[in-house]
Amino acid sequence: MSPTPRRVTRALLSVSDKTGLIDFARALVGHGVELVSTGGTAKAIAAASLPVKDVSDLTGFPEMMDGRVKTLHPKVHGGLLAIRDNAEHKQAMADHGIAQIDLLVVNLYPFEATVDKGAGYEDCIENIDIGGPAMIRAAAKNHDDVAVVVEANDYQAVLDELAANNGATTLSLRKRLAAKAYARTAAYDAAISNWFALQLELDAPDFRAIGGRLLQSLRYGENPHQKAAFYATPEKRPGVATARQVQGKELSYNNINDTDAAYEAVGEFDAQRTAACVIVKHANPCGVAEGASLLDACQKALACDSVSAFGGIVALNRTLDAEAARAITEIFTEVIIAPDATAEAIAIVAAKKNLRLLLAGSLPDPRATGLTYKTVAGGLLVQSRDNAVVDDMALKVVTKRQPTEAELRDLKFAFRVGKHVKSNTIIYAKDLATVGIGAGQMSRVDSARIAARKAQDAAEAMKLAAPMTKGSVVASDAFFPFADGMLACIEAGATAVIQPGGSVRDDEVIKAADDAGIAMVFTGTRHFRH
Repeated sequence: MSPTPRRVTRALLSVSDKTGLIDFARALVGHGVELVSTGGTAKAIAAASLPVKDVSDLTGFPEMMDGRVKTLHPKVHGGLLAIRDNAEHKQAMADHGIAQIDLLVVNLYPFEATVDKGAGYEDCIENIDIGGPAMIRAAAKNHDDVAVVVEANDYQAVLDELAANNGATTLSLRKRLAAKAYARTAAYDAAISNWFALQLELDAPDFRAIGGRLLQSLRYGENPHQKAAFYATPEKRPGVATARQVQGKELSYNNINDTDAAYEAVGEFDAQRTAACVIVKHANPCGVAEGASLLDACQKALACDSVSAFGGIVALNRTLDAEAARAITEIFTEVIIAPDATAEAIAIVAAKKNLRLLLAGSLPDPRATGLTYKTVAGGLLVQSRDNAVVDDMALKVVTKRQPTEAELRDLKFAFRVGKHVKSNTIIYAKDLATVGIGAGQMSRVDSARIAARKAQDAAEAMKLAAPMTKGSVVASDAFFPFADGMLACIEAGATAVIQPGGSVRDDEVIKAADDAGIAMVFTGTRHFRH
């Protein structure tokens, strides 16, 4: 490869997003660059009284088939792919009247945006770009001679180089632009292939591609010695990736992970029905509650485990108001995320300059379909999102005693929370608030005991006569394989249990519940979360 800067004499511009186009084209003309363009791009440049040659003048062929065929021609691809220092390539260009193209500016048909707006099948198909990716890949392959730009954000970098190098670009810039170009076409093709899989209802297509756009380079990953970055995928699910950060320090890798966990959990609670607060620490809820107001919900959630809440993430399902903002800012909190916030609440949070406030606009739909991904060594695990909601389940009372209305309400609440806690999961709940959470243990018995121990600690901190697990209900994310886990919950004070059922020892577990005089409900649905 030659490190010599390559002078730009001719540029081909074909863009669907015309942001900054005219200023860029005008600057190129100022550097003596000949402009070649297509369709609407050429019209826009000409309308600005700038000299531009239509691509059909270059190829000798008109655009045809509704614009489907316009740049797929040897005079375009030859101009992009010809190696300037190769004598045979130079001779072929001379023999066939091929003019070199030194700069390609293409942003692709808006396929992703077309899908996002809910367009029909045929409309989406028509917004699959063919000539654009072909030209981009050609120019990127020949980056020793050609610069390729795939988004307006890079216009200024090209102009800066032209100004600094007498109308030429450096190999360093061309390499960076080429790498970005291939990543863009890869992400574009990923969006198309995943859309096709969805249309065809293919749960496991032969190839699965994932594409994302950089949102943020992170200082480090989970630990300081790990490098990390945050990318947005085409999925427009309300949450940390789509939220507006109103104030506070830059989000870290762990902040982003925990905030996502918190907002997904609070999305389970219909804002029209109730106010809700979720406090997360290390990707697990440490306190969840419904309340008459956000303040009420926050106070109840905090009471579950005020120690773990220190330095946690607070997610709310309604617009953050002033009274909730005051209460939250009284304890050390890393992030607050809510659909919106009042001006007064924003001003209150602003007094804590490092506290991040994110406004997501709306809540994630817990019933929405979608995919989740997890990497393993040499592979990728892909599954549909856990969109099962307890309100939709056919609950079955399997004990002699029926749960009371209050118990049933709390059982549903506890199972709703358990969906968002790492397995093995045990949730004690009372009066629509968690009062003990056991997460991520190898044994379900241990989760039950840890949750009860935390409830005892909370009772001591609040100077209560007894832990709040007394008279609570309990939820298990999966079945009790033996009666011992459930008996540990009963010992802690639980009076009713909700679990999926399905163990070969269900009869043994049911008998133990009947012997203890408690109520038990089966959901038939498991909520493992690893």
